[in-house]
Amino acid sequence: MLRTSNPALGDKTFSLRAAQGEESMTIQGTVNKSAILIGLLIVSGAVSWSQYMSGASAMIFIIAGGIGGLIAALVTIFKKEWSPITAPIYAVFEGLLLGGVSAIAEQQFSGIVLQAVMLTVGTFVALLAAYRSGLIKATENFKLGIFAATGAVGLLYLSSFVLGLFGVEMSFMHDSSWLSIGISLVIVVIAALNLVLDFDFIEHGAETKAPKYMEWYAAFGLILTLVWLYLEILRLLIKLNSSRD
Repeated sequence: MLRTSNPALGDKTFSLRAAQGEESMTIQGTVNKSAILIGLLIVSGAVSWSQYMSGASAMIFIIAGGIGGLIAALVTIFKKEWSPITAPIYAVFEGLLLGGVSAIAEQQFSGIVLQAVMLTVGTFVALLAAYRSGLIKATENFKLGIFAATGAVGLLYLSSFVLGLFGVEMSFMHDSSWLSIGISLVIVVIAALNLVLDFDFIEHGAETKAPKYMEWYAAFGLILTLVWLYLEILRLLIKLNSSRD
């Protein structure tokens, strides 16, 4: 049984098959759809970035992007056949969120966004090359380990959020101490390894001839991981820069 910690790419994601005579999902098609989603994300991110730099409040874009992105993601996950429409909508909202967050970070630490982008791209390329060469294999034990680790990260963030509502702050999650930096580094590694699971699952979807619309859905799942990875890398860089002050 295939397993991935990406909520968009669960065990039953590719249980559907294209009807006889209909086009099916391909890896190249998924690559093309992913490129479109990344393009939309970059364009909307540039809009919120420029608006913030022009004096607008970044929180407007962060809140709108966060709420809109969450709704679009949930609809996409539960209505996969709508993904040709909802996946691009998700990318646009996430771009607004990332543009606002990135603009604030850039104003605090000049050059940090470029570093985060380059590290995210470099991590993606390196892991894709390692996966395609067979250096890293998504074995069942590997999948289970990343699944458990990702679940633990989710529980950690949820606990921090819930406790924060009651005025209890988990400072080791947010400050610039070496413990906090170490935790962020571990989370970055876990987020990055989720890409391997996504590669494996997308390849499986193409092999099993999933319906054509699943290219959009698979691209959405990949973007979901990349957004998480970028935010965690940016968070780590902010902590590292803050620790030097």
